[in-house]
Amino acid sequence: MNALLSSLVSEFETKDKEANYTEWLKRKIDISRKSTKPLISHDQVMAEARRVIETKRKKHAVG
Repeated sequence: MNALLSSLVSEFETKDKEANYTEWLKRKIDISRKSTKPLISHDQVMAEARRVIETKRKKHAVG
């Protein structure tokens, strides 16, 4: 699905909601940039996600 969206149409109901979201996002980005936590590679994150999914799948398997 590669639909092009108009840049003139906002996903937000009001300009206030858009502004609030934009400010929230900027704060989150700023906090992230200032973080001194060690970086985690994409591969590490995906491997952990797969482990969690597989564990949940086994726990909830029927049979």
